Amino acid sequence: MDYNHVMEKNQKYDVVIVGGGTSGCACAYNCAKNGLKTLLVEKNNFLGGLMTGGLVVPIMKSSVDDLNCDYYKKLIETAKKYKAQITYKDGNDGWFNPELLKIVLDEALNIPNLDTLFETTVENVSYEEKRVKSVILNSNLLSLPIEATYFIDATGSAEFSKLLNCEFLADTDQKQQNTLRFILGNVDIEEFSNFILSVDKDEDITNTYRDDVNTNNKIHFTTASTWDTSKTWALDKYLKKGVDDGVLINTDRAYFQVFSIAGGDNQVAFNCPRINNYQDNPYMSSKELINARKAIYRFYNFVKRYFPGFQNAIITNIAAQTGIREQNRVKTKYVFTRDDLVSSKSFKTPVLKANYSIDVHSHKKDGSILQKIATYELPIESLMSTDYDNLFAIGKILGADFYAHSALRVQKSCMSMGEAVAKYIAKNKI
Repeated sequence: MDYNHVMEKNQKYDVVIVGGGTSGCACAYNCAKNGLKTLLVEKNNFLGGLMTGGLVVPIMKSSVDDLNCDYYKKLIETAKKYKAQITYKDGNDGWFNPELLKIVLDEALNIPNLDTLFETTVENVSYEEKRVKSVILNSNLLSLPIEATYFIDATGSAEFSKLLNCEFLADTDQKQQNTLRFILGNVDIEEFSNFILSVDKDEDITNTYRDDVNTNNKIHFTTASTWDTSKTWALDKYLKKGVDDGVLINTDRAYFQVFSIAGGDNQVAFNCPRINNYQDNPYMSSKELINARKAIYRFYNFVKRYFPGFQNAIITNIAAQTGIREQNRVKTKYVFTRDDLVSSKSFKTPVLKANYSIDVHSHKKDGSILQKIATYELPIESLMSTDYDNLFAIGKILGADFYAHSALRVQKSCMSMGEAVAKYIAKNKI
């Protein structure tokens, strides 16, 4: 494409997608594959959203019955070329390397009909009656006017929908806890794996895996501990010891979870510490990030002192993005509910079929919920804004109540949402 030509006049696209994260990339890939002239707008200088900037790996395992999984298969195929993916013993093939994934996504989305703008945000929008008409993009102090037929909010926080004064769902005062993830390097994975297997015999919590084909003969693992009393957490005695010795504070025990990383020899990804969610108070949210980095340093000193294999560990990554589980949910033509979820209600135009659990992270001890459920569907109408006929809300901002959202927010489902919207537009475009 002649990019000098792009700068000379207003550009017209079939689809503009705001947000190059989990759902946005899936949507952009499938829009372009289906012949739609597509623009993907990303505020960071890389794609992937929380998968890359938030270090949210591996993705949670969820069956989607092969419905709207073309993009996911492409992601796996491309990641394998860079040795940035492994398949774990439970069949979860979504164990990725978050840094290599930035390169993987560049390649996967390097296709005809798709333009990507990095370090670009939406400065202004114009709309008429119930249709979004155009946007003004801000890219390195240069404003770019863009027109489109369809617009997709894939921001994860509904930033674009806010600019359009869309209505949001407010069905609960509950808030999911956020997380600031980090990675430690220079870890003796085998020594640590042997240790956790010796102290925790519950394979549902602690397990390891090595396979010539699926893990390139590298050992991989996962283990966890919380202060909830619903299970016996073998590692909690070490966390309690850390508190007694003044290495940790008691709230650090709330949630501790670690994973090995595909293609990241001697690296360990931490799904902690949790952060209190002050989405309506930026001052408190900023203070929480400072406290989270302090907690990361406590965890770092804790594992070096108490866990074999971490003696020579170093902090290599602290997430550039906060792991926000739930922030804003757009009111859509059909608001998907917990009853729809648990009853496995069927729909005429399903977006996905999944079975990930209702998963609520609470700041209260024993307040978290992990409820297994049968396979459920999500209708396309739960991704259609009620305020605009050509606006879709995908990923974590879909139209669902708090509890249904806690099951649908996971990455594999978000990818299917993006893909489904792309195919819907290609089939029904005006």
